[in-house]
Amino acid sequence: MSAAPRRTGLLPPEELQAMSGLDFLRGCIAGTVPYPPVAGHLGMELLDAEEGAVRWRVSPPEWFLNPAGVVHGGFAMTVLDTAMACAVDSARPAGRASTTLEAKINLTRAIRPGAGPLAAEGRLVTIGQRTGTAEGRLLDAAGRTLAFATTTCLIFDP
Repeated sequence: MSAAPRRTGLLPPEELQAMSGLDFLRGCIAGTVPYPPVAGHLGMELLDAEEGAVRWRVSPPEWFLNPAGVVHGGFAMTVLDTAMACAVDSARPAGRASTTLEAKINLTRAIRPGAGPLAAEGRLVTIGQRTGTAEGRLLDAAGRTLAFATTTCLIFDP
């Protein structure tokens, strides 16, 4: 199963700053806002966004295989960083921005070629004026955890 190609790109800064994070994410789902280029490049599809939680669908591309013939751990980190940052962003008010300060991942199962679709889920843990924290899970079709991660994001005035 492959998601339909999505429009990708960046909004003009003044347009992005006028939107809350949740409005931005819901705009991505509705197709009125372009997906971030990284999500489009990986074929990620945003399925659900509510305040504090997001869910993406993604299938690892073959070009992400490592020399052992399994999906490189950087794939899991990239999609979980996206999911967790979006979970923090979903609670971001208009006029603020956020970016990852640090992240930690645990890879719990090998991701095999052809795996997918996978679910990348992000959940907000805490949000404050300057930082937000979130956790994420990468799940296979059977609901098994392939990787889990945590992040701290900086929340700032652009």
